[in-house]
This record gives sequence, C-alpha cells and structure tokens, in this order.
Amino acid sequence: MVMVEADGNYIQPVTVDDLDIYSGETYSVLIHTDQEPSKNYWISFSVRGREPKTPQALTILNYQTTSASHLPLSPPPVSPLWDDYNHSKSFSNNILALMGSPKPPTSYNRRIILLMTQNTIDGFMKWAINNISLALPPTPYLGAIKYRLRNAFDQKSPPENFPEDYDVMKPATNTNSTYGNGVYMLKFRTTVDVILQNANALKENVSDIHPWHMHGHDFWVLGYGEGKFEDEDVKKFNLENPPLKNTAVVFPFGWTALRFVADNPGVWPFHCHIEPHFHMGMGVVFAEGVYRVKGIPNHALACGLTGRFLMSHRH
Repeated sequence: MVMVEADGNYIQPVTVDDLDIYSGETYSVLIHTDQEPSKNYWISFSVRGREPKTPQALTILNYQTTSASHLPLSPPPVSPLWDDYNHSKSFSNNILALMGSPKPPTSYNRRIILLMTQNTIDGFMKWAINNISLALPPTPYLGAIKYRLRNAFDQKSPPENFPEDYDVMKPATNTNSTYGNGVYMLKFRTTVDVILQNANALKENVSDIHPWHMHGHDFWVLGYGEGKFEDEDVKKFNLENPPLKNTAVVFPFGWTALRFVADNPGVWPFHCHIEPHFHMGMGVVFAEGVYRVKGIPNHALACGLTGRFLMSHRH
C-alpha cells in the first residue's frame, strides 16, 4: 500500500505493509489491483497498544470477476505484535508532509506542557492533566466566555507545566488529584507549542498509548521522544516537513511535540480520543478569539447559566 494522506492532509507517499490507526485518525492509501483476479485476498485488523482479548478481525479484498464467497487460499497476514512499539514509532516517524505543504512557524509564543497521569479521586480511578481531572461544566464554554459569565467555570488558568522533580518513569508518590474545568485562554493568532508528556500509570512499569485529538485545528507534529521532555529536545524538532494532523499518538513513557496557530475563533476541546479516558478526565480546553464569534445559535446556549441568561434577556 502507498499511504498518501493523514487526517485530511497530503503526506509524502510512503509504501507500507500495515497501518497503525489510532482512535480519531484517518489515512488514505493507494493499492494496485495487479494480483491474480481469480482469487480473493485477506485484509487483517488487529489491536494496537492494548493486549487483545479477541482474535484478529478479517475481511476480503474481492476482485469483481470472482465470487466474494470464495475464501482466500493463502493464510491471513500476520499483524505486528500489539506491543511492538518500535514498529509503531517507525510508522509514525515516516509520516512527513508533502512537498509544498504549509510549514510551521519557526518559533512559538507560548509553550504548554501537559503531563498525563492516572490518579484517584474519592477512591475512583481517574485520568488527570497536570494533576487536574477535567470535569466539563453544565454551562457551554462558548456562551460563558462570550457573555462573561464568570461563575460558569473555573476562572483560574490550568497549570502550564508540572513540577520539575516529578519522575515520569515511576508511579506517583501521591496519586490524589482534583477536578477542574478551567480554560487555557490563547491570544488570537499566536503560535502555541503543546508538549504531551506520558508517564507511569498507577501500576508500576505501566504506561498506556494515548491518541490526542484537537477540535478546531490542525497541528504540526514536530516530533516524538523517550522519557521526560527536556529543553534540549527542541533540537530534535522537525521544522522542515512535519505532518499536519488533528490527532497524534503519545507512546508509553514518551512525549510528543505539537505546534499550532490559534487562528480559529471559538472554544476547542483537546483530549485523549479513547472515549473512556476523556470521560475520566483526560482532556483540556483551549479558547481563542471568542469575541470574534457572532450569531451563536440559541440552542447552543440553552444549558446552565447561558440558558438562564437567554431567558432573562427575552423580556
């Protein structure tokens, strides 16, 4: 297969035998139908990054001259092992922007480092970012910010980093976390770097894969690294042909560096696209240029404090 697109953006064509597709990602591939047309061929799907509890899924590539009910004679292709992270990292590092694609700004205005940890709150397992587990408020952010309803969510900006002495390779000494729903307020049309820092989960020597998805933007994936992100790691950033994506994976015990321009007025979630992880708190919220947003539909304001605000301004 020749991979030519990732998350709606053209990439340098690269030949692959298999694809690592994480939740939230999309890819386009080209195949040449140049095999024996009297036969059918297996396509195999398997779990990545989590130990599978089921056998691989199978479907058939069918040539129209042959009945689809004829099973292929050859065995199904063997997928890479679920925890073959070297294979997965090689795949991700081979995704590069097509020549002529937009390049990222050469510098940033703001850097936000997001440490993802598995925590507990009141005895329940949660995920947290910089030790805050996201709990979305009942009032929509867009209306709350637009109409300055300061009681709708936490007004204190969430942390932009984590303690320097935190060891990402070991379980936290204190696993307690807190709920929060504050917003990272971004200056409009500025360049923002986000460093996604993975860490040890509650159990020792365990760190999960997390695919992070951003609403409202594409971002440049500047690079991946092992262990704890350090300032000197910026030397590894790819500023020549990084791919534009809207979902990027963070590997166990590693980091992923992203860059985007805050040029889309609105309020945008950025979260792990493994849905239970998001609902357990693994996400943040960005807002930019909200004052530029006009004509917010009433049905987008009908909850919480904005709903009351609407009702009070009808009279």
